Amino acid sequence: MTEDLKWSEYDFTKIPFDDLVSVGQRTMLYRDLFTVSWLLGRFCNYRCSYCWPYARSDRKDHRPTELCLRTIDEIKRQARDNGFNSFHFSLSGGEPTFHPGYLDILRHLADDVPNTNYTSIHMTSNCSRPMKWFEEYVERVKPFHRASITASLHTEHLNTVDKLQDFADKLILCQENDVQVTINQVMVPDWFERDWENALFFHEQGINVTLKPQSDPTASRVVDGYTGDMLKRLWNGMPQRAYTEEKRKWAERPKPNFRVDKDDKYLHQQKSVPWHMQVEFKDSKGKTWYMDQAERFNAFNFNKFCGWECSSGFRSIIIREPDGSIKRSYSCHDAPLGNIETGFKLFDKPMPCTTQSCVSSADSKIPKRRAGEKIPLFPGDKTYEESIFHSN
Repeated sequence: MTEDLKWSEYDFTKIPFDDLVSVGQRTMLYRDLFTVSWLLGRFCNYRCSYCWPYARSDRKDHRPTELCLRTIDEIKRQARDNGFNSFHFSLSGGEPTFHPGYLDILRHLADDVPNTNYTSIHMTSNCSRPMKWFEEYVERVKPFHRASITASLHTEHLNTVDKLQDFADKLILCQENDVQVTINQVMVPDWFERDWENALFFHEQGINVTLKPQSDPTASRVVDGYTGDMLKRLWNGMPQRAYTEEKRKWAERPKPNFRVDKDDKYLHQQKSVPWHMQVEFKDSKGKTWYMDQAERFNAFNFNKFCGWECSSGFRSIIIREPDGSIKRSYSCHDAPLGNIETGFKLFDKPMPCTTQSCVSSADSKIPKRRAGEKIPLFPGDKTYEESIFHSN
């Protein structure tokens, strides 16, 4: 293992986090993308010692598949009314693959791909399903413009080399079928060196690994116990490389047709900004900064956006169990937009954040700007001209 594989070349510690005035996932900043993060149920077949108690359940609390399909159709109807016809659905849990209609949900989304500018599908999974399940999964996701997996690595359960290799083999199958794969490794302080070696085990097989610090039960801060060397490795992490592009053999995906600004900054940036730099920041001087994974935000305590104008609820929502609420984001403390059973209504523009801290990286990377900043958050955005912070 060479040193350049262990350390990212980009020094994230130089980003002036206290001086940033906007942040967002680049594909949302420069594309007409609407995102849905959906906790399909809290049931999980694992019992990890560090899991938040409210994040899992032994009870299978899944909604009926038909209700899920109707909800998908209503989300798209309202999003299209707001001008968005590109979609990203992120399915998680619990362990989402145990929803009895999981593959039917994929089929329903795939059937509508020709009517969208772009549709991508993502799942966060412990990847405990057998290889045969993954063989069917890669076939179901071939119609999408993009498919991806965040594979949660839990070494309390994958505690032998054979189990680790089985985990890797399933992910390599996905890569060969053009499914983008990243392993999410929670780096528990007491197990840090063991987890580091496990991360190298996968990285050496051509699978990207994101090192994630352990959060406290409130998910608002990083736990104590990390040494200076550990924090350095968390801050810089492992480089994210185009491993899937190197391995893919079979899948040919449809071409997207995004609605973009005339100059299409994202396309031009591809010549100078590495593809894996998914997150873009601007500071008060107008300088642009980049980061590969929003999972790093908590390592720098960059998760406090109260008062910022945020796109959540306007072009992104989350659906969570056990109550079926539809909310702006995982972190938000304001009233839900509605419920999967009784209906919901999206915002018609970005709205001020009312929550002290983002507990989820999925929330942190939703495009947002500091109050009063005239910075667009999506193609054609002029909503900052209507902002309450600019009204006379």
